[in-house]
Formats: sequence, C-alpha cells, structure tokens
Amino acid sequence: MSRKLLRLSLYALLACCFAISSHTLGREAPTVFSGLTAHEWGTFTSIAGRDGQAVEWSPLAGPADLPVFVEHFRNAGFKRGLRGTVRMETPVIYLYDSREETVSVKVALSQGVITEWYPRASRVEPAANIFDGTLYLQHPDGSIAWDSVTLSPILREVFPRENLDNHYYAARMTSSTPLRVKTSAGEQQEKFLFYRGVSTFSVPVSAKLTTAGKLLVENRSTEEIPNTILFERRGQKVGYRIGGAIRKDAILDPPELTGTIDDLGRDLEGMLVAQGLYQDEAHAMVETWRDSWFEEGSRLLYVLPAAFVDGVLPLSINPAPAQTVRVFVGRLEIVTPATEKAVQRALVTHDGATLKMFGRFLEPILETMIQKESDSARVQQFHQALNSYYSSEIAQNVRKD
Repeated sequence: MSRKLLRLSLYALLACCFAISSHTLGREAPTVFSGLTAHEWGTFTSIAGRDGQAVEWSPLAGPADLPVFVEHFRNAGFKRGLRGTVRMETPVIYLYDSREETVSVKVALSQGVITEWYPRASRVEPAANIFDGTLYLQHPDGSIAWDSVTLSPILREVFPRENLDNHYYAARMTSSTPLRVKTSAGEQQEKFLFYRGVSTFSVPVSAKLTTAGKLLVENRSTEEIPNTILFERRGQKVGYRIGGAIRKDAILDPPELTGTIDDLGRDLEGMLVAQGLYQDEAHAMVETWRDSWFEEGSRLLYVLPAAFVDGVLPLSINPAPAQTVRVFVGRLEIVTPATEKAVQRALVTHDGATLKMFGRFLEPILETMIQKESDSARVQQFHQALNSYYSSEIAQNVRKD
C-alpha cells in the first residue's frame, strides 16, 4: 500500500512539474504556426432606407482618414463621386508562418471597385476609368493582386509612420508575421495586406423601425447571421442590445442608454474571437473602429455569414494556407426619429458641429427625411441643406484634384 501511495505521489509531483514547465514555456516562447495561416477582418458599411434595405449613397465622402503612404485608385479625390450601397472598410489580411515564405494573394470585389491599398499591389482592376454611376452598369468585378509577398518572421520591423493618431496603426498590434513587398519605389513593409473599396451588392440584412419604435431585422441570406448588436449614442450616453443569431427575422427593443463603450468593446471582442479571430486581432479590429462604430446615431452591427463573405469577396492565396479565417462585421446605419430631430434642430440653429457628426451619412439621412416630410417649407429646407452638402463635396473634390 505504501509503495502504491509513493508511486501516486511521484506521478503527482511529475505532473505538477510538467504543468509549471508548460506554463513557463507557453508564456516565454513565441507562437509556432504549423504551416501558413491567414486571418482577415473587415467591415461592410451601409445605411438603411425607409423600407429597411441598404440605399444608394456616396459612401466614400468625407475627410480622408488614412495615412498619406496608402495608395489610391487614380487619386485621393476621385472616389468621392462613387455611389454604391456598401463601403468596404479596411479589410486587413494577416499572414502567419514560422519560416520565410513567398505567397501570392488576390481578392475580388463583386459589383465593386478597390479604391485604396497598401503595400503597392501588382494589379488593380478594372484598369479603365471609373466614374459616378459606373458601378451600376455592367462591368468586371473589382480586384486587387499582390503577386509576390514575402513573409519574414525575423524581419526587423521598419513600418511607415506619420500622423500617429490615425486609427490605421491599431491593426498592427498583433503577432502576425511581418511581410515585405518589392516595388519600383523600393521595398515596402507592413504587418498585413490592406485594401478598401465600394460596391453595389445587396447586404444580407434589412432593418426598419416598427410603429412601436422597435427594430425589425430580417435576414435576407440563406445563411444564419451569427450575431447582432443594436447600438445607439446620443451625446455622452450610449446603449446597446445584443440580439444574438438570426435565422429569419427578429424584433429588437431600443437599448437603454446606460451602457459603456468599454463593456461593448469587450462583448464585441468576444464575438469576434468566437468566430475564429485571435484575441489580439479582435482587439485590433475593435480599436481600429472604436471612433466610428460608436459614434453618434443608431446602427445595427452584425457578424456576416462566412459563405456570404466568400461569395462577394472571394480570396485566393497561393500556396494555400493550412487555415483561413475571415470575420467581417456589417454596419447598417438606422435613421431614427431621434436622428431626424437632431439634424432638423441643427439646420434651424445652424449647428454645423452637429451636422458634421453625421458626416458621410448626412446625405442619405436628408434624403430619408425628404421622403417622409409633408410640410413643403421643411422639404425646401432639407433640399437646401442637401445642395449645400453636395457643393461642399464638389469643392473638396476640386481641391483634391
């Protein structure tokens, strides 16, 4: 009996030592990836019209929000004229490998065009001139390709930096393998492949307010929407309601404005990790969009079905990764009575600061208000505001060109 107890004690001691050793090694040793791994996150932004479906708007209007080293289709100003239903915001592709390896990457955007990217791409198509209205005509899908991207685990990180407050840099805060791309202007280094675009494809959800002030959310795809959040911000007060997965439809009560941005950020990170992102990637995504996702107004945030993403944004990597994870968040802006009142009050009081808060969404918000308004004087006021908005955008285009 004593020998048996002695053996059990010895096994327990060895197990304890192994656990301590494993914990120490896990803390100190870098993550080792078995073969090539690719992870990607991004956002599809739209705004809902009166019927709840995404409407046409100028999704790329507004001030530039990217560092100057980012490359543009034609120039930084032309894109303001593009109209579509979806602003594809900041997809970043992280690549992981324990050895140096060279890969090629290509992404296509259904019914759209790629507008910004970094590092320099080998090809961006269509090469023909794109102008306002082109996206609604028959044309080849937009695409971008990097023919030779070298992953370098031991690369000394020398990444371009300027305007360090820019949210672009938050995406670098991950353990992804540094990469380099040789260009005619010299070698460019980054922690990811970055691109943006605009498209006219139909988003997989619609959302409209009921007469009771609740939000009716309908899943218009064949795949389940993995998770949803209804968010609202009025000044310094914020609130959100987690709606969960949606197979067909759901009715969400408006959130009480008693929440905090930090709590919402943690909940969002948990949802993103549940979809397959690493913790640091999920945190990087939330930090990248903290100022935008949580700005003034009301919106539905939802995780897009993976099959939908692959359908509208097919990705090919050669050699093929051992694992590929793509997590995209949809953002559908909702024009609520509170938003309409805020805009109308700002127009009456000439409150430019409030109008500026709604930024690129101001045009479709005013269009929605015009459709609903029966008072001719107010309709004229809204049209004047809309014309003023267009004039401002045209003036900015001229300065950019």
